[in-house]
Amino acid sequence: RVQPVESGGGSVQAGGSLRLSCTAPGFTSNCRGVDWYRRTRATGEARAWVGSITTDGATEYVEPVKGRFTISKDKAKDTVYLQMNSLTPEDTAMYFCACVITLLPRYLGPWGQGTQVTVYA
Repeated sequence: RVQPVESGGGSVQAGGSLRLSCTAPGFTSNCRGVDWYRRTRATGEARAWVGSITTDGATEYVEPVKGRFTISKDKAKDTVYLQMNSLTPEDTAMYFCACVITLLPRYLGPWGQGTQVTVYA
């Protein structure tokens, strides 16, 4: 499995927006879906699930980001996006994506390096 590459992070004022990208060869065709996770100071080394997109394009999100974050994909570019709007300091985290290899049990492919998002008040 190829390691994905995340990009698009940065520093933004609260209320602002960022769009993260996640890409790898064959990502949108070989994976059963793509998950986004984030790691914050509160979670320590653990990554907390943020949202997912399936091969059919169905999406789901963790409650705190619903209505603010949107996951989409571009098959031609083998890229999955995480559009983040109305950002708050609580969204400050390192964001990661991963290929969903199997749904049940949920088995993920290798992690990328992540991309840092910092939201300041």
